[in-house]
Amino acid sequence: MSRPTGRVLTLLELLQSGGVRTMAELADRLGVDGRTVRRYVDQLIDLDVPVEAVRGRYGGYRLASGYRLPPLMFSDDEALAVLLGLLAGRRSGLTTTDTASETAAAKIRRVLPHRLARRLDTVLESLAFTAAPGESAGPDAEVLLTVADAVRHRRPLSIRYTDREGRRGERPLHAYGIVAHAGRWYVTGTDPEVGEDRTFRLDRIAAARTLSGSFETPAGLDPARRVVSGFATADYRHHVTLRIHGTVEGIRTRLPATVATLEETDSVADADDPAKGPAAGPGTDPAAERWLRVELRAERLDWLPPVLASLDRPFVVERPDELRDLVIAFADRLASRARRA
Repeated sequence: MSRPTGRVLTLLELLQSGGVRTMAELADRLGVDGRTVRRYVDQLIDLDVPVEAVRGRYGGYRLASGYRLPPLMFSDDEALAVLLGLLAGRRSGLTTTDTASETAAAKIRRVLPHRLARRLDTVLESLAFTAAPGESAGPDAEVLLTVADAVRHRRPLSIRYTDREGRRGERPLHAYGIVAHAGRWYVTGTDPEVGEDRTFRLDRIAAARTLSGSFETPAGLDPARRVVSGFATADYRHHVTLRIHGTVEGIRTRLPATVATLEETDSVADADDPAKGPAAGPGTDPAAERWLRVELRAERLDWLPPVLASLDRPFVVERPDELRDLVIAFADRLASRARRA
């Protein structure tokens, strides 16, 4: 393929990605001057590709609305990346439906050259996974698209939602972002009626509609961090508070951010007790051991004693008393079995 022809195809790919591309941007991406860009555009028009010129300060070129290209041309690496992405997304629960990913993969394989399709089939047929396929329900495609559009244009939403107790209702939402986590989709935002933070599972949203008006997203907001930290403070049955002497990294290996929150503690009792180590202070090395307050919420407590034992660090159970009793019983069982052995 000659270089000019390759550049014309690159120009087509740039225009196909959507929006208006300025002359300066196209010239820079193609490594040519503006006159050459215009010549390449003329070549596309001669091939019946409807390229439109957009005038004005931010003008340039774009493809006509609704235009669809004939079958795509993929390199071996690109085709493999697309098919593996569809397969991985379906197994991890990050596609809206299994059918959509399967039909999309089938369409792509139909338009690939026979040699490339056969090579890709050998990869897919020989591929094995160590993890079982995800069983999480995927979100409705129309709901996902509506919510995404509201996030982008900062438009209020009204959603029909079913909570974990099975209660259904209509709720307003200022959606800040969509987050995929552990095989599920979430939307995080604020309820404008009460001014409180909210995070919803997309697969529990039966319908979403855009309302009039707009809103401002808080500066510096990180939707992913917001969703993850929300798991650790969710309203579960037990509110657990611990003090653990260790490093942030070490504690996080057993109690990640989705499970627990950590903060430094500099109580006088910790500082005066040499067995508990020095109190944490400003500028403490994150890798240094010190006392950290750990808080989490849980429906059950029986999983915590083995986790605390696996950390192998000094700890204090501040609440609840029930957890303290479970830890003592777990330690007694371990000691009894060790003596028996």
